[in-house]
Formats: sequence, structure tokens, C-alpha cells
Amino acid sequence: MKNRLSRLAVPYVIWMALFVVAPIVMIVVYAFTAAEGGFTLANFSRMGLYGVVFFRSFKLALIATVICLIIGYPVSYMMSKEGPRFQRVAMVLIMLPMWINFLLRTYSWMSILENNGLLNQLFQKTGLIGLCNSLFGTELTYFPMMNTQGAVVLGMVYNYLPFMILPIYSVIVKLDGSLIEAARDLGASSLHVFRRVILPLSLPGVLSGITMVFVPSVSTFAISKMLGGGTEMLLGDLIEQQYMGGAYNPQLGAAISLVMMVIVVVCMVVMNRFGEGEEQAVML
Repeated sequence: MKNRLSRLAVPYVIWMALFVVAPIVMIVVYAFTAAEGGFTLANFSRMGLYGVVFFRSFKLALIATVICLIIGYPVSYMMSKEGPRFQRVAMVLIMLPMWINFLLRTYSWMSILENNGLLNQLFQKTGLIGLCNSLFGTELTYFPMMNTQGAVVLGMVYNYLPFMILPIYSVIVKLDGSLIEAARDLGASSLHVFRRVILPLSLPGVLSGITMVFVPSVSTFAISKMLGGGTEMLLGDLIEQQYMGGAYNPQLGAAISLVMMVIVVVCMVVMNRFGEGEEQAVML
């Protein structure tokens, strides 16, 4: 029986070797190889020129992750307290945008945020732009929202918010209600029950949501290119530029990719350790 199960795993092992292990090995080889061949560390030393891009990428990804957590946790908690019918409808509404192509969803925000977009037309018709001009002495005809870091963060939050809600909801909805009842019987207030029981027990979902939002946010390039207009370059844009753009340098692109992967893995390990510590604290 064991040998049969091992044989069934062979296609999966081959798939992982071809599409996961092999690309990582290629990235490592390219990162430590010069353009003319031979071992070198120059690719890593050149990354200092792009320190601003690294800082901007992690800053915007962190902001988007925090906003998703602030929005996603209350939504997940409220969903878990409703009936099954409401939960099914809410799940469909949350997952419905994910059925639409990622680029189409981002393009829709371009039409909303552009200078003559839906929001600026609304602001003009309601007199909000005129009110700002009279209050601050400006001569604005529209609010500049496109090609800004705020637009990039908005695109991240919109596209990745479901990845924060779903794992948190899946954990909270399975919590044992008797634990909450026991805490209340012992005289704990609602705030104390949330802080000492619900939040620690839901931490695995929170950590999963943070990982699922932060990792794609820090490596995105479509959102920053479309909503940032190319002025707010992130790590994904920088890597794409090294492979596809005029500054063709796959060795440098591989080095940046490798460093980014290491940083993301370290962040994931730290969050997992933090989660283990919280679980131990709850048991104590």
C-alpha cells in the first residue's frame, strides 16, 4: 500500500521539480554569475542603487496589508456571527470579483481614478472641487489620484482583500463556542473575551491572510504599472525591466529576485514563530 501511494506522488514530484525547484535553481545560478560567465557577487553589490525601490515596495506592501487586516478582520468576524444563508451570500459577493480577470479589475480602477474619471466627475457635479478651491485658494479642475502611491495601495487592497478575509473567516467560524461561553461565565468582558480567546485562536488565519496579501503585494508589477503610471516603480517592475525592458540584465534581475525571496521567507518564519508564541500564551 505504501509503495502504491508513493507511485501516485511521482507526477506531483515531477511537477514540483520542473516548475518550482528548477526555476529557483536557475535564479540562484544567474544571481551568482556574471554576464560573461564565472562566479561573481557584483550583481548583489549593484542592488544598492535600487534601495529606494526596495523601501517603496515593502512600505506600500505593508500599508496595503495593514489596511486589508483592518478591513478584513471585522468583516470576517461579523460574517462568522451571521446565519448560514448570509454567510453563503457574503462568500459569493467576496469571491465574485476574483472571477473577473485581474487586469480587467485593475483597468476598471483606472477609469474611476483618472482625471476625467467617475470620481472626479462626481466631485465636480457635487461642487466638492469648487469648495476646495474656495477654501484653499487653488484652481483645481480635478483631484489628481492616478499615478500616485495611494492609487497603487488602493489597487493592492482591492485585489488582495479577499485573501485576507477568507482565511480569517475560515478559522473564526470554526471556533468552539463553548470556550467563549466559559470565558463569559467566568466574568470576562466582551473586550477581554476577544483579546484573550478569540484573537489568539484566530491568529493562524490572521497570519495566513497577512502572508497571502503581503507576498503578492511586495512583488506586484501590473498594479504599480497601471495605477502608478510607471512613476512608482516597485520590485516587480524592476525585475521585469531586467528581463523584458531595455536594461536587459537577467543576472541582476535574478539577484534581486533571490534577495526578495529570502526577505519574504524570513518574514514568514518570523510570523510563524510569533503565532506559536501566542498559542503557547493562550494555553498558559
